[in-house]
Amino acid sequence: MKIAMAQQAFDSVLVQLRSGRDEAAVFTFDSSLHERVGFTGDLGTLKGALSTFQGTLGALATPGAFNAQAATSSSPAILTATASSSAVAGTYTVSVTKLAQAQQLVSKPIVGDASAVVGTGTLKVSLGAASFNVNLTSANDTVAGLAAAINSATGNPGVTATVITGTDGAHLILSSTLTGAANSIQVAETDGGTALSALTYSTASTTNYIENTPAQDAAFSISGINHTSASNTVSDALSGVTLNLLATTAAGTGAGSSVNLTVANDTAAITTNIGAFVTAYNALESSIASLRSYDSTTHTAGPMLGDALLTGIQNEVRSVLYGLVNTGSAAYTSLASVGITTKSDGTLNFNSSKLQTALTAAPSAVSALFSGANGVAATLNTQLNADLASGGSIDSRSKTLVSKENALTDQTKQLDAQMAALTASLTQQYASLNTLLSKLQSTSAALTQQLSSLPVVQQKTG
Repeated sequence: MKIAMAQQAFDSVLVQLRSGRDEAAVFTFDSSLHERVGFTGDLGTLKGALSTFQGTLGALATPGAFNAQAATSSSPAILTATASSSAVAGTYTVSVTKLAQAQQLVSKPIVGDASAVVGTGTLKVSLGAASFNVNLTSANDTVAGLAAAINSATGNPGVTATVITGTDGAHLILSSTLTGAANSIQVAETDGGTALSALTYSTASTTNYIENTPAQDAAFSISGINHTSASNTVSDALSGVTLNLLATTAAGTGAGSSVNLTVANDTAAITTNIGAFVTAYNALESSIASLRSYDSTTHTAGPMLGDALLTGIQNEVRSVLYGLVNTGSAAYTSLASVGITTKSDGTLNFNSSKLQTALTAAPSAVSALFSGANGVAATLNTQLNADLASGGSIDSRSKTLVSKENALTDQTKQLDAQMAALTASLTQQYASLNTLLSKLQSTSAALTQQLSSLPVVQQKTG
């Protein structure tokens, strides 16, 4: 009897040891752990999709986004142009008779090569109204030394010097980096001597250099109005438009004598921005569909199926997309009216041709539809700012999950401690029971041996 009781107690201890921990506690812990690890990441997926979608709203949420103008040249080889939102739509004829040029001077030949000595003293080099001094000593009194001194001089406004050696000797080349007639180069000797007189140059004394390229302003006309510019990039001739002059037009009034410049609403940029908006929304819708999905075949639910936060945000966005906006035009009051329709899976379809028609017929209505006070992009931008801001719905949920994570971390530590204590206790019990069982087995063997040595009592038969 004692042996049987001991065996039963031992088996009970093994059952406890094998079970490890209370099943209810294990289930609660594992469920909470899934929420901590899985749902936090899924909330990040939602936040990322919303942020990406919101990123496309900036290009549509303000009226200025729909005031973009494009400037198109009929001859890009002669001129190109860019237009700001302040440019006035129209077509202009532009004739270019001169391009702005930077001056280049080539000195008369200096006997020898770049190492030829030119003398010592001080030269004042001017470019337009700016000037700087170059000092030549016995350490740098060569043609190459002079060129190096000019290039490294403090206050040099844009004069570069090089040396070209020809069959007739060395030539000093002075080039301006600034275009325009006012930016001419002059070189004067300022030390009172005449050692460097062969290197001087001015508009009144041109003997020592040949003007390879004159300093010249650009000359052109817009719709018959003449204009000049020190630069080939002109932003002060046509309001809101920057011209880039590249070549001259033909002389006279015939073919090629002018270029047509057209300034018009930049519908291509608007179409691109709206297309990006549709693409980003479809990506958001795909992310939401994955988070709230349910597979009836495998009975697998998405990580945020039935979650009120997810449903609320989706309904919030959809209500704006499907709503009507007072645009001042009865024909264009919804996204569908400008070519953005909803497919059966909740994503959007974009008909760019229908949008182009709307932009041509009523550009201000299209602008109001997206960027007005109650426009689609403006309203969504405000809503998503609130959702994604600190203290918003997503941030609040995130903080709640962080709090749960901290609590679960504490529970994990407590459970680990309990498991360690239980393991130590059961191990001790197992060792004690094993010792007891061994003693009982020895006692049983001894009793069996003693019983077998007792004399057999013969039973009398009647």
